[in-house]
Amino acid sequence: MTEELSPAERYAAARIRAAEEASALAPFREMYEFDLDPYQVEACKALEAGKGVLVAAPTGSGKTIVGEFAVHLALAQGRKCFYTTPIKALSNQKFADLVKRYGADKVGLLTGDNSVNGDAPVVVMTTEVLRNMLYAGSQALRGLGYVVMDEVHYLSDRFRGAVWEEVIIHLPESVTLVSLSATVSNAEEFGDWLDTVRGDTDVIVSEERPVPLWQHVMAGRRVYDLFEEESDHGGRGSARREVNPDLLRMAREENSRTYNPKDRRRGKMVREADRERERRSRSRIWTPSRPEVIARLDNDDLLPAINFIFSRAGCEAAVQQCLYAGLRLNNEEARLKVRGIVEERTASIPTEDLHVLGYYEWLEGLERGIAAHHAGMLPTFKEVVEELFVRGLVKAVFATETLALGINMPARTVILEKLVKWNGEQHADITPGEYTQLTGRAGRRGIDVEGHAVVLWQRGMDPVGLAGLAGTRTYPLRSSFKPSYNMAVNLVQMFGRHRSRELLETSFAQFQADRSVVGISKQVQRNEEGLEGYEQGMTCHLGDFAEYARLRRDLKDRETDLAKQGAAQRRAQAAGSLERLKPGDIIHVPTGKFAGLALVLDPGMPAGRVNGHRGQEYTEGPRPLVLTAERQVKRLAAIDFPVPVEAIERMRIPKTFNQRSPQSRRDLASQLRAKAGHIAPDRHKRGRAAAADDREIARLRAELRAHPCHGCDEREDHARWAERYHRLKRDTQQLERRIEGRTNTIARTFDRIHALLTELDYLREDEVTEHGKRLARLYGELDLLASECLRERVWEGLSPAELASCVSALVFEARQSDDAAAPKVPNGAAKVALGEMVRIWGRLDALEEEHRINQAEGVGQREPDLGFAWAAYQWASDKGLDEVLREAEMPAGDFVRWCKQVIDVLGQIAAAAPPSSTGSTVAKNARKAVDSLLRGVVAYSSVG
Repeated sequence: MTEELSPAERYAAARIRAAEEASALAPFREMYEFDLDPYQVEACKALEAGKGVLVAAPTGSGKTIVGEFAVHLALAQGRKCFYTTPIKALSNQKFADLVKRYGADKVGLLTGDNSVNGDAPVVVMTTEVLRNMLYAGSQALRGLGYVVMDEVHYLSDRFRGAVWEEVIIHLPESVTLVSLSATVSNAEEFGDWLDTVRGDTDVIVSEERPVPLWQHVMAGRRVYDLFEEESDHGGRGSARREVNPDLLRMAREENSRTYNPKDRRRGKMVREADRERERRSRSRIWTPSRPEVIARLDNDDLLPAINFIFSRAGCEAAVQQCLYAGLRLNNEEARLKVRGIVEERTASIPTEDLHVLGYYEWLEGLERGIAAHHAGMLPTFKEVVEELFVRGLVKAVFATETLALGINMPARTVILEKLVKWNGEQHADITPGEYTQLTGRAGRRGIDVEGHAVVLWQRGMDPVGLAGLAGTRTYPLRSSFKPSYNMAVNLVQMFGRHRSRELLETSFAQFQADRSVVGISKQVQRNEEGLEGYEQGMTCHLGDFAEYARLRRDLKDRETDLAKQGAAQRRAQAAGSLERLKPGDIIHVPTGKFAGLALVLDPGMPAGRVNGHRGQEYTEGPRPLVLTAERQVKRLAAIDFPVPVEAIERMRIPKTFNQRSPQSRRDLASQLRAKAGHIAPDRHKRGRAAAADDREIARLRAELRAHPCHGCDEREDHARWAERYHRLKRDTQQLERRIEGRTNTIARTFDRIHALLTELDYLREDEVTEHGKRLARLYGELDLLASECLRERVWEGLSPAELASCVSALVFEARQSDDAAAPKVPNGAAKVALGEMVRIWGRLDALEEEHRINQAEGVGQREPDLGFAWAAYQWASDKGLDEVLREAEMPAGDFVRWCKQVIDVLGQIAAAAPPSSTGSTVAKNARKAVDSLLRGVVAYSSVG
C-alpha cells in the first residue's frame, strides 16, 4: 500500500506537473514514440532554462535528440537554429530527417556543394560554412538563437579541428550553444572551457549504452566470449571482468609452439607427439576467412554486420572473396528490390561510365547482400550502399574506419579483423578511443536487444590487451587549434590586433596548456629537492668536483662534435656526388635494403634546386630513381649513400622503358646484370679521426689531469653523483622551458604570423590592406600561397583547364610518399605557372623559417603537390572518365573528392581575384573551370 501524500506534497507535485505541461519539452516529447532517457531530459531542461549544454554520450545513444530540441525551441521562439555537422554526408542525412519532421519550407541545407533554402529558420551546414559566415558577417546570422555542433569532438582533428574552436569563440554571446560529443574522459574540462568562453554551460555525461554490447573473439569456427562473465556489457566499465580462460589457454598454446633450436636434438617420437598436438590445436585455432566469418554470423542471426578493414583494397578484395565463395545473403525478393533501387539511383550515370566504375561487379555484390564502403568509391555508390544497409537489403559491409566517423549506419555486429592500422607514418595499434568508436556501431536502438563486437583471432594476439581496449570506454579530447594566415587577417579585420590576441588566448588549446603547467611546476619543485641531495653526494675534499665534472663533459661534447662534423662532411660529399648523376649511370649503392648495383633512371633533382630557392626538398638533396639488379624501382635518398658515389659504367635506357611494367623492368635489369657483372664495387676508406689533432681536446685533457680532484681515490664515485646531478639538472631545465613554452603559445604564434603578414603588406597593425582582404576570402591549407599567386598574376592568361590544373596543387596531397618519377603536368603555360607556384612557395617557406613559423606544428604552408595537375587538366579539357582514371591511377571516389576540392578553391579565387582587368579575367576563367570540372561523375555525385 503506497503512503498517502500530505496536502503540501500533493500541491508541490501538482505545480511540477503544471510546469512540465506548460514547457516546450512536453509537446516535444510527444513527437517521439519512445520515452526520452534521463540524460536527454536533463539536457533539454537546461536548454529551456537558457543554458548552453555539452552532452557526451556513446555512439547511437540518441544525443542528437538534444540537438533536435534546440531546433524545436528556435521554431517555437521565432528564432533561427543552425545545425552543424563535420561532414557533408551527415549534413545531408540530418537535412532529410528535419525536412521529414518540420517540412521543406522550414529547413535549409548549406554544404558548399549544395545550397537549398539557405534563408530558412533551420539550416543544416558543415562547420566550415558557419565559420565562413562568421568571418564574412553574413546577414543570415541575424535572429540566430541556437547553434548545434554535432560531433564536436572533431575539434581534436589535426587538419580541421581549429574550425570548431573558431566557431565556438566567435559566435555572438546571444547564441545558445549545444555541443554533442562522443564520450570523452575530460568532458568536465571541456565543459569548464565552454563555461569560460560561452557562459553558463551544463555538462551532461552518459556512459550507458542504449543497447548492451557483448565482446567476442572468433578463432577457427568458434566464437568465444572475451570475458568470462559479461556482467558489465551495458557500458559503465565499473565492474571487474575476468578474461575468458579459453582465450588465455589458446594464447599460451600458440606461444608454446614457437620454434626452439633445441627441438632438432630431441627424439623423433617426441617431435611427432609435438606435431600431433599442434595439428589438434590448429584444428581449433586459426584466423577464419572473410566468407567464413560472414557465413557464421549469418547462421547465428548476427547480421547485419560491418567488418572494419583498414585498407580500401582489402575491402574490395573481401567482397570478391565472398562472391567467389558463393555467399548469398539475400533471397530472390530482396535481390529484385536491390536491383530496382540501384537502377533508380544510378539512372543519371552514362552507360560508358558504368563500365569504367565497375558497376556490374558492384551490383552483383549488392544483389547478394554484400558491399564495400570506403573513400575511394564514387559518392553515389557509397550513398546506395548506405541506403540499402539501413533498409536491411545489404547485410554485410566491408568498410574502412571512415565509416565509424560518418553517417548513422548502425549494425547488429561489428567485426575487427586486426587491431593494428596504418596511421599515415607507420603501422600502430589502434587506441582505446578508436576501438570504442568502431565497436560503438554495434547494436541498433529499438531493433536489437544487444550488440556484438567480434575480433578475429590473429597470431600473437594478447587477450588481456584486447580486454584492456574493450574495457576503456572513453578517450581524452585534445585541442588541435593553431592560428592560420586566413584566421589572422579575419580576426584583425573584425577585432583589431590586441583584441584578436586576447581571443586566441581563450582557445581550448591554450586552456589545456595552462592547466598542464601546474603538474610540471610540481615536478620542477621535486627535482630541485633531488638536486640538493646529488650536490652533496659529489662533494670532494680535494677541490670543486662540479668544475671537474664540467671539464669531463666539455671533453666528451667536443669529441662528439668532431665525430658529427666528420659525418656531416661525408654526407655533404655524398650529396654533391648525387647531383652529378645522369640517367643511364650505373652506380653501386653501398648500404641499405637496396645495396648493390643500380641503374639511374632519373637523377631526382628537387624543384627547389631548379628554381634556385631554399626549399625543404633541397635541404634533403637529390633523390635518384634507380632500377636495381633485382628488378626493383626505388627512389633513394642521401641516407643510402654514407660515402660519395660515382658512375662506374653507363648504359642506354630504351625510350620504350616503362617502370610500371614488370616485363620492362625485368628486361632492363637483365641488361644491367650483363653489363655490370664484371665490375667490382668501389671501397671508400675513412680518414684518420680528427680528435687526434684537435688542440681544444688536448687543452681539456691537460686541464683534467692538472685538476686537484683528478687524483681523488673516490673520483669515479663522485663522478656518478655528478652525472646524476647533470641529468636531473638538464631534465629540470627542459621542464622549465616547457612551462615557458606553454604560456601564451597561441598568442606567440599569432604574433609571428602577424609579423610575416605585415612584412608582406597584408596587415599594418590594426589595418587590413587590400591584399589582406583578398586573403580573408581564401580558406585552405595553402591560403597564403594562393593569395600570393593572385598578387603576382601567376595565373594570368591561363585557360580554364590550365587554371584548374594549377589550383589542384593547392589542395591535392598524395596518400603516401611517391617513389615514382615526377608527376606528369600539362606543357606550356600551365607548366610555367606551376613552376612559379613552387618558386613562390620556396620564398614563403624561407620567410616562415625566418619568422619561426613551424610547419611541423601545423602552422605554415606545405609544398604544393602536383600529383593531380594532369588529371584536373584532362577532366577540365573534356576527356573521358576511362582515360582520366586510367592515367591518374586513382579510384573514382578519390578523383571526385579532389575535383570537388578544386572546384571549391576555384570558387574562392573567383570571389577573391582583384577587380582589375587581369583579375577579372582570372575570376572569369575560374568560373569557367568550375563549369568544366562539374560534369559527369563529379556533377552527379551529391556528396564530396
